[in-house]
Amino acid sequence: MKLDLFSERTSMLQRVLGNMIVSSVGWLGALPRRTRQFVVAAIDGVLCSIAVWMAFSLRLGEFYRVETNILLVTAAALVLWYPIASWRGVYRSIIRFSGARAMFGLGMAVVIYTTPMTVLFLANGFAGIPRTIALIQPIIFLALMAISRLTIRFVLIDIVNGHYADTARRVVAIYGAGSAGQQLALSLRHEPQVRLAAFIDDDVRLAGQQLDGVTVHPSTKLDSLLDSNDIDEVLLALPSASRARRKAIIQALQKHPVAVRSLPSVGNLIDGKVSVSDLRDVSIDDLLGRDPVRPNELLIGKTVTGKHVMVTGAGGSIGSELCRQILRSRPAELILLERSEYALYAIGVELEALAESLDVSVPIMPVLGDVGDRDAVRRIFEKCQPETVFHAAAYKHVPLVESNPVAGLRNNIFGTLNACLAAEECGVRNFVLISTDKAVRPTNVMGASKRVCELILQARAQLHGLKRDRTIFTMVRFGNVLGSSGSVVPRFQRQIREGGPVTLTHRDVTRYFMTIPEAAQLVIQAGAMAKGGEVFVLDMGEPVRILDLARSMIHLSGMTVRDELNPEGDIEICEIGLRPGEKLYEELLIGDNPEPTVHERIRRANEVMISWGSLQTTLDSMSLLLSCGDSAGATLLLQELVPEYQSAAEGEPLRVSEKAS
Repeated sequence: MKLDLFSERTSMLQRVLGNMIVSSVGWLGALPRRTRQFVVAAIDGVLCSIAVWMAFSLRLGEFYRVETNILLVTAAALVLWYPIASWRGVYRSIIRFSGARAMFGLGMAVVIYTTPMTVLFLANGFAGIPRTIALIQPIIFLALMAISRLTIRFVLIDIVNGHYADTARRVVAIYGAGSAGQQLALSLRHEPQVRLAAFIDDDVRLAGQQLDGVTVHPSTKLDSLLDSNDIDEVLLALPSASRARRKAIIQALQKHPVAVRSLPSVGNLIDGKVSVSDLRDVSIDDLLGRDPVRPNELLIGKTVTGKHVMVTGAGGSIGSELCRQILRSRPAELILLERSEYALYAIGVELEALAESLDVSVPIMPVLGDVGDRDAVRRIFEKCQPETVFHAAAYKHVPLVESNPVAGLRNNIFGTLNACLAAEECGVRNFVLISTDKAVRPTNVMGASKRVCELILQARAQLHGLKRDRTIFTMVRFGNVLGSSGSVVPRFQRQIREGGPVTLTHRDVTRYFMTIPEAAQLVIQAGAMAKGGEVFVLDMGEPVRILDLARSMIHLSGMTVRDELNPEGDIEICEIGLRPGEKLYEELLIGDNPEPTVHERIRRANEVMISWGSLQTTLDSMSLLLSCGDSAGATLLLQELVPEYQSAAEGEPLRVSEKAS
């Protein structure tokens, strides 16, 4: 009974002392920065005086009384120390972040301080003052200041953080025990609501070792570690790892209810320094597991560097990234053609800032215009005289175009036709159309309209043959890009943040994905390889099942999927049915046997085409029908131009051939 009472009183005393320390530290932390610097300087003054007394006592072998000699040395030491400390910025550093660099700076200040002390007392000498005091006192002074700073740091970090042990703290593990992981661990020490429980590393030689008191576990025991510890989050400190390796690690972590965050690549870390603020959610491109191929600079610059380059649809997802990539290649002029005033303003401001950061002097000309207006397009081309045009302007949102076929056909088909004809009339050398995988055996108006755009370019290229002054037309076809407007990824992220449910159209839907920067780079390189009329297809890797993507995003957010097997899960995944014109599977090729090119991720498709004479007649008829608002008649002509176009009944899943799937 007495023992229990003693333990209870001891525990209560510890809590009271802990609260007093935390309150005191909190009070000190609330003081203005200048006041805190003054407090630290005053403490150093006291330590300097103590160091003088200890130096006398050690030199004489007895506890020396405070006499005139001590007061004289103390006064001299303080007069010398404070100007040197101010010059060296000793009191500008934040003590709770004091590390090796701060201690080195403190040591350098003491070395400089020792010089005048030596000249004053060792070289000259004073009666009753041992000469060696000039060397002993600075050593003791440095030791006392270092101990005081380590003590303050210990109180601020370990004791105060320990005081929060009873509150909700996130328990984390760091995957990667290299320099990035160690720097991240040091940064975490200053986060009172986070406790580092373990390091994980692929190097088995590090297994069992400790870094700052935290054990390193081999990645082969990842499952047992996460199952036996209440770890809430895993932080990936692998900035140099390939995407393939990161994908493998992320897939292994998905089996456990832990959130995952990651440090960016080495190139995105400033000066190689790592902090908690550098952590970000695992990006979806990490899940693709495919490392981008380094761009061929000769291909990148061939149609861009030193050229007057125009991008239509410059404010869109692909158009804006094309502008960024083109700007980095230093064109003679960058012309932005966009129908949305705000989008044009936004990309213009961004590019001006990018040019300044890159120290690139490139005239940027924003042009507000609509490719659907033939006369306006011709005037813009005549005024700007572009040498290379990347035509990204199009309506791409499948359900919206399906519901508004007249607007979709007029913008996509006739906007492309207007731009092509204007390019020929004004002597544009290269014209590159941004196409889509939905143009292959289309099941929606948007995809079929983009296939007609391809047919227009093929026909115009064939019409002019190999004339020396002809415009070189080419098309680049690819699938979905991550983060584009209307992309499924940001929608999933928003739904997860809101607590669900995550909605998808069909559990069997698959899509090709590529990052926007990689797609833009490949488009520019494909355009440089064109001879006229080619359909280039980008290698998108393996298609991704959207259901698997949704599950991965939920797991990486540290939550679980709520379903029949796990009714207590966090986020439910709901099917809402395929939208009008939507396919389960997308394809990139109409024909077979695509040809390789000089770039490993760009192929050349061999596909059927229509002569310009036949195509023009149908387009003229379609234009008349669209001017009358006859969407049904225009759709019939669309099916005539694209025989493989088959409109789907609403809600009916559309599958492609077994070969394609």
